Amino acid sequence: MAITAGMVKELREMTGAGMMDCKKALTATEGDMDKAVEFLREKGLATAQKKAGRIAAEGIVMVKVAEDGKKAVAVEVNAETDFVAKNEKFQTYVSQVADQAMDTTAADIDAFLAESWKLNTDETVAEELAHQIATIGENMNIRRFAQVAEDAGFVASYTHMGGKIGVLVDVVTDVVNDEIKEMAKNLAMQAAALNPKYTNRSEIAEDFIAHEKEILLAQIMNDPKESSKPQKVIDGMINGRINKEMKEICLLDQVYVKAEDGKQSVSKYVEEVAKANGANITIKGFVRYETGEGLEKKQEDFAAEVAAQMGN
Repeated sequence: MAITAGMVKELREMTGAGMMDCKKALTATEGDMDKAVEFLREKGLATAQKKAGRIAAEGIVMVKVAEDGKKAVAVEVNAETDFVAKNEKFQTYVSQVADQAMDTTAADIDAFLAESWKLNTDETVAEELAHQIATIGENMNIRRFAQVAEDAGFVASYTHMGGKIGVLVDVVTDVVNDEIKEMAKNLAMQAAALNPKYTNRSEIAEDFIAHEKEILLAQIMNDPKESSKPQKVIDGMINGRINKEMKEICLLDQVYVKAEDGKQSVSKYVEEVAKANGANITIKGFVRYETGEGLEKKQEDFAAEVAAQMGN
């Protein structure tokens, strides 16, 4: 198939590789974007998909926590423009969606949209969304929601940049006080800032680790200096790089951003707070939503739009 400039641009933004390398990868994989990413990673030319999806769509993420801290919800509602996302009417509607999501028993977004709207049971959530679209004048979408409930502790939350990022952290603890609540808030801020994919290594599937090792091995084999080393050394290199990656993608393995020595891990920070308060603390999980994550923003050409309206 023909490789377009747009495809090359997209691959470059996803991987950070050079334009010619991206074109070569797309040509070699017949335009398959996923395979092209793998091709670049094997050649050591990609940045391990650190830009897995461009942040594009507008809207807000809203988090709400029940008064007793035992239950919380995060929702993302998208709109076309940042102007509408900052509109009070839109934000009020998103707050209502969050209230609905706090009590829903829906297992997915389709079931959520099909249930009765709490503020008017004569219509569904989807029908109310349609009314809001007509009122606000922009296309909107309830993209996702997540409930977190914790009877053996509490749920902490953090919202960044007025709703660009929302985080919930599930904390199991036999002691709840201000210091432990502050620790949980700090972890929510950590997740917002460093975007971990997992809470700890036990959540990572073995086939993911195996695949990563295959990629690393391919990178080493493509380097004459590295590939000539003994297998034992190569295995050690691969395990070292895997451990480094785990410290980036696992919340508890990450370096705690407020660590005074710049070395303390998040897990060690949690242990420190637990010991100081005579508590048993486990970070059970977290939810992190970023507005528009992985969505494509439509390309605006205002000059062309004005010209079209003027009949040119």
